[in-house]
Amino acid sequence: MSEEIKPNPNQAPTHDAQLAAENIASGEEKAPKVDFDADYAAAQQFSVSEIDRTGEGAAAAEAATGSQFELSQPEETRTEAQATGNPDDYVELAKEVGGSRTEGITEVSDDLVKQALEKGQPKK
Repeated sequence: MSEEIKPNPNQAPTHDAQLAAENIASGEEKAPKVDFDADYAAAQQFSVSEIDRTGEGAAAAEAATGSQFELSQPEETRTEAQATGNPDDYVELAKEVGGSRTEGITEVSDDLVKQALEKGQPKK
């Protein structure tokens, strides 16, 4: 499908583009014809290189992007927390979290422990 381009000199981003748009508008130059379907079909030919259409392409990609170091596979571990209902467990957990240097809170105060215990109690 071929479409005709109708340039607007006021929308031209550069002086050269503005001159070209004015020349097309005045009829001094012909407006280029654009065939989007043909351009799209041509672009599809360039989207995949010849080597990628063969088995060598996968090997070349792996060689170019693969890791140069041996990687260990992560092991899956499952941890289940047992509900004890013991407030001392909350205190111990608060101390563990408070001692972490990667968390936002690095110190556990008595007030913070009280708040954690209160939030852990069922509402009456």
